[in-house]
Amino acid sequence: MTQNQGFSEKYSRSNKVLMKRINKTLEFLSQNVAPGASILDLGIPSLLSEEMKRMGYKVTNTEKGLDLDLNYEIVKRTDFDVVTAFEIFEHLVSPFPLLRAIEAPKLIASVPLKLWFAKAYWNANDPWDRHY
Repeated sequence: MTQNQGFSEKYSRSNKVLMKRINKTLEFLSQNVAPGASILDLGIPSLLSEEMKRMGYKVTNTEKGLDLDLNYEIVKRTDFDVVTAFEIFEHLVSPFPLLRAIEAPKLIASVPLKLWFAKAYWNANDPWDRHY
């Protein structure tokens, strides 16, 4: 199995653990965000953002390779009802400036709890796949 095949399998709809997390997140969103809301989802398009679109949300993702530590102008836009950041902030060296710049009236974010009990995660093969 190649590295990309492993990645695809890990993040595919056949991954029951992943789909359980996605469904819990979607349930939370449906209880807290009005249908049709405009959402800025920090991070590249994913299974979660695809499902959010299927639920009727207007989802905009950030571009691959965008360094949100240095370039967070997109969160200053006022045309988003919600900013979502699902397991994104732990990848930033300093998320505070980005958090402070958010203009949307609502932020929904998650970070992996295990991060607090383990060493920072570093993928030696991918400079974007790291936890600080």
